[in-house]
Order: sequence, then structure tokens, then C-alpha cells
Amino acid sequence: MSTFTELVIAIIKEIPEGRVMTYGQIARLAGSPRGARQVVRILHSMSHKYNLPWHRVINSKGEIGLRDDESFHVQKLSLESEGIEFIDERTINLQAYQYHG
Repeated sequence: MSTFTELVIAIIKEIPEGRVMTYGQIARLAGSPRGARQVVRILHSMSHKYNLPWHRVINSKGEIGLRDDESFHVQKLSLESEGIEFIDERTINLQAYQYHG
């Protein structure tokens, strides 16, 4: 496993309940400012294995980026159950909920 992957996993594990981080933010903190898509791939392939709170990672617009209806609703319900309120169907206020570690 690469150092970047290890750092991404560690950063995601540290996101507290009721807070979110963006894919790009995680990539920057892990040392690859242009690695947001790699963060997506890591979440997709390793969330279950490493018990990652994948639902706490959103896009830079403050939106749930998932297009699959079932996954979208699982993520939204998971965030709402942690006290996160949505501005509209898929957007949260990043200023209010973004974690800066």
C-alpha cells in the first residue's frame, strides 16, 4: 500500500461524527493536491475493509457526489443521523460542517 493511500485512510478515520471533509481536502492533506479522484477510488475499494466513515466525504461544492439512488440515500441518511442538515436535496453548508483536522 502506498504512503498516500495509508494517509488517506488515516485522515478519513479521523473525521468526527457530524462533520465532513471533501475529496480534494483529503488529497491535499495526504500530499497530493490533485489526487481527489484517487481518494474516490480508495473510498470505493477500501471503505469496507478498513471500516471507513465513507459517508463523511463529499465534493467541494458541499454536495453528495454519488449518482446511484440507493448509495445517495444511504449517505444522506447517515449524515442526517449525525445531525447534519441539508440546504437542499444534496447540499450541506460546508462552512458549518467541514472538518479541518
